[in-house]
Amino acid sequence: MDMNEIKEIFFQECEEQLAELESGLLRLNDGDRDPETVNAVFRAVHSIKGGAGAFGLDDLVSFAHVFETTLDCVRSNKLEPNQDVLKVMLKSADVLADLTNVARDGGSVDQARSAQLIRELEALAKGEAPPAAAPVAAAPKAAPVAAAPAPVVSDDAFVPVTFSFDDFGDDDASADLPAYDVVFKPKSELYTKGNEATLLLRDLSRLGEMSIHCNMDSLPSLDQMDPEAAYFSWKVSIKTDKGEDAVRSVFEFAEWDCDLEVTALDTGDVAEVAGNDLPMQPVPFDLSALDDEPDAPLGVVEEEEQIAAVQQAVAAAEAASNVVQMPASTSRPAASDKGAAAAAAQNNAQQASAAAPTIRVDLDRVDRLINLVGELVINQAMLSQSVIENDSNGVSSINMGLEELQQLTREIQDSVMAIRAQPVKPVFQRMARTVREIADITGKSVRLVTEGENTEVDKTVIDKLAEPLTHMIRNAVDHGLEMPEKRIAAGKNAEGTVKLTAKHRSGRIVIELSDDGAGINREKVRQKAIDNDLIAADANLSDEEIDNLIFHAGFSTADKVSDLSGRGVGMDVVKRSIQALGGRINISSKPGQGSVFTMSLPLTLAVLDGMVVTVAGQTLVVPLTAIVETLQPDAAAIHSFGATQRLISIRNSFCPLVDVGRILNFRATQANPVEGVALLVESEGGGQRALMVDAIQGQRQVVIKSLEANYTHVPGIAAATILGDGRVALILDVDAVVSASRGQSLHTETSLAAAG
Repeated sequence: MDMNEIKEIFFQECEEQLAELESGLLRLNDGDRDPETVNAVFRAVHSIKGGAGAFGLDDLVSFAHVFETTLDCVRSNKLEPNQDVLKVMLKSADVLADLTNVARDGGSVDQARSAQLIRELEALAKGEAPPAAAPVAAAPKAAPVAAAPAPVVSDDAFVPVTFSFDDFGDDDASADLPAYDVVFKPKSELYTKGNEATLLLRDLSRLGEMSIHCNMDSLPSLDQMDPEAAYFSWKVSIKTDKGEDAVRSVFEFAEWDCDLEVTALDTGDVAEVAGNDLPMQPVPFDLSALDDEPDAPLGVVEEEEQIAAVQQAVAAAEAASNVVQMPASTSRPAASDKGAAAAAAQNNAQQASAAAPTIRVDLDRVDRLINLVGELVINQAMLSQSVIENDSNGVSSINMGLEELQQLTREIQDSVMAIRAQPVKPVFQRMARTVREIADITGKSVRLVTEGENTEVDKTVIDKLAEPLTHMIRNAVDHGLEMPEKRIAAGKNAEGTVKLTAKHRSGRIVIELSDDGAGINREKVRQKAIDNDLIAADANLSDEEIDNLIFHAGFSTADKVSDLSGRGVGMDVVKRSIQALGGRINISSKPGQGSVFTMSLPLTLAVLDGMVVTVAGQTLVVPLTAIVETLQPDAAAIHSFGATQRLISIRNSFCPLVDVGRILNFRATQANPVEGVALLVESEGGGQRALMVDAIQGQRQVVIKSLEANYTHVPGIAAATILGDGRVALILDVDAVVSASRGQSLHTETSLAAAG
């Protein structure tokens, strides 16, 4: 593994840590005061700082150090995480993410914003009110916070240095300070999890004057040494006014992986210790050097040693990530609080049972595997078709074996598709930052509520969700929510709410974005559409049709162009992005109460279960998720409506009958419904329709092949597939056909580019 691969692993770990950081801060913002939540947030920043130091990412390390110091004040109950504090921390998390992206992809960050947040974090750590934002000429480096030293270039500087405890000096002013004896004996697990005894001792030295003795009596001869064992222990005498809790907090993350004794000394004990000089053992490094720039350049280290050192840093980051899932290993419950200890034990057991080993696999490899499985499905269908055509009785051993092969192929395909399925949580978390930034720009108070974050969908869908969701969030905050004074006047809470939910429904994923704002001003939308010559002045439009006008390219109700709106691009992009994913979007709005945007998307763009039908001699596939039921029409159930429309009576209700062959121009005249089969389908915008087809061939799972990528766009057709006999079958775009039955023409804008 070369350095670039190790660095890429580090940035992947950073993404996970940043997600954990934002998730924890949002929980704190919602009122969660669980100490483990605070610890998880602290560990996330600490892990990023430690790994960044391994690669010399100074800006990232400096900012993370100040951020970590402020979080430590929250963790030690010196700083109350109120709304003002968390607002600063959420902004700091955004800057930390920006610095990480810049370190990985290049570019630059807003130095003025970073410097302002550093000052605000420092002020919070000192118990002061954050300074007001002001223009700055240049961004200073992170300054010391409270009793902490200057910004650390690296917690894990991989440069050979010398270390000595000989020059601590004698300060008479420290004679009256409380003194403590600390016996620290690491276990092998401490090093396995990426911790380092020298760094713990360095942190301890920051508390006050310290003398140290390294006990190497347990060190065996070289031929008996276990490279993964721990043989050294340390006895430390320290004078500090920080108290015993501060001493113990240094070892908080390693407490379960070491033997630790902390004993408070009285005056007599201090004098006795002072009179008995402990034999000092030579130690080959200097703790203070870990806080400063290394004298020797990194290039003096051999490449093999450098790679090994960075691998150790990555292992430390991974270990820190694992610790997040095991709160019992990082927090010390009070002995007197049996209830809290029991709850912690139960939580630890649940987390341990939920934890599972994972591996990182390049997405291209997964895509190749999915393509191969798709070809396997096609070949299995061809083989089955050949056997069926040549086996008259249908009970041969070959036929039975093919049925088992079909079941096995289906299981393989489901398992492979599950590998590429991912929760929508990462996308939802990114929207939280978008809400904060737009709320700051507009001066509105906005709260984002998310539900169903663990709903899984194909990664190809997730990757393309961010853009439409961002535009919808901007629209909801900028256009939907009112200013605080208007909300109060209307009897609402001054803080507006934007709700983002995800759930599975009928083999699809449904994402809803709702707000409790003023709703769509239909009169304003209608007038704007008339002014833009989109509709006639005397056009009779339903509320739904007026609402859908906002999806037209160039349409905007903003009075003036701003950084957020006014150009009429956002919602047009939303519609096109959703349609490109094989999805559809609907709007529901109530004046004064808010709006709901509902997106319905396929779970995957690779396979679908479909009904194979025949229409005017052509073979089509109708997505099974759209079909409610199939029925054989009765002559008495068919009723004419107008010159060309027909209805079918289904259980005392009437449903429009749609001749698919006529809509797609497969035939010039309408077919006799009694001679065909009706498929009752449900469309997001058009309600129920009965699609008329000539016959049903069967139900099967098909592999989706894009028509646009291999041929061109075909109105009314979503995609294509290869059947068992080698023929190409077209996958019907149900929504486009239903829209055409309502009088809308089949054109590019109403058709989908993938199956749904």
